[in-house]
Amino acid sequence: MIPLRATINEAFKNAMKNRDEVGKRTLSFLNAAIRKIEVDERRDATETDILEIINKGIKQRRETIAAAETQSRADIADAERAEITVLQQFLPTQFTEAELSDLVNAAIAEAGATSKKDLGKVMTLLKPRIASRADGGVVSKLVGSRLP
Repeated sequence: MIPLRATINEAFKNAMKNRDEVGKRTLSFLNAAIRKIEVDERRDATETDILEIINKGIKQRRETIAAAETQSRADIADAERAEITVLQQFLPTQFTEAELSDLVNAAIAEAGATSKKDLGKVMTLLKPRIASRADGGVVSKLVGSRLP
């Protein structure tokens, strides 16, 4: 299996060769964020670090899209969606709704959750299980909808 960092570097080279401005800009941001970790913490970035950076970038872009749409700025929203598409290619295969539902049900049972007060316990169990394969906000809403 090719390391994620090598895959990102290869995609950046391809974006430069193909004059893909969105790809170059997005992957340049990603490489800079990875290098920042390596310089600041004086260690190589792990796959987990890189996936966290990607997920954070996607979350920031979704927030920007929401703000742009409230201000009727379709050009900004479209540019952010294109960058999300570039970043998503490096994420592992996302859980289907059925798989996610099964994981949530199992975690609720395992935590013995009986009310919304137990949401934190359930999310603590789920977080390592979903690691970059589902949006935490979506999972949290799903858990909340299942608890009385």
